[in-house]
Amino acid sequence: MLNILVICTGNSCRSVIGEALFNHLGQGRIKAFSAGSQPLGRLNAGAVALLQRHGLSTEGFFSKSWEAFENQAIDIAITVCDSAAGETCPVYLRPVPTAHWGLSDPGHVKGTDEEIKAAFEATYQAVERRINLMLALPLEEMSGEALVAELNAIGRIDNS
Repeated sequence: MLNILVICTGNSCRSVIGEALFNHLGQGRIKAFSAGSQPLGRLNAGAVALLQRHGLSTEGFFSKSWEAFENQAIDIAITVCDSAAGETCPVYLRPVPTAHWGLSDPGHVKGTDEEIKAAFEATYQAVERRINLMLALPLEEMSGEALVAELNAIGRIDNS
């Protein structure tokens, strides 16, 4: 089983969605965690509602620092900050394969309830698609370098 750490700055929205989806879709192959370099200390209510709408449990989820995983073996780290929006993406310094899957933060969307809900759904769909593409790879057989190249390519896929 591969341990994946999904990282964002605040660990309240995108990384939490990633953690939930990885654990749901990767059952038996993946154990996912999420963390932030500067955790907000709370989960985004829109992200929690989204996961609940999709039938994914958020029990035990909370916004936490990546320091919480100092003693946890991590096989792959995936950052999900949106560099294109000028976010500073945290740099995970542990020696593990690291890839970037930039995603817009639906927690920052302004508009009607429907527009905000649609932004969260679009993020969910993007993460789900990327995870399914990742799970189609022979992860357990790939070198770290090949894995990073494939995961970064997946992170550049347009999900619109």
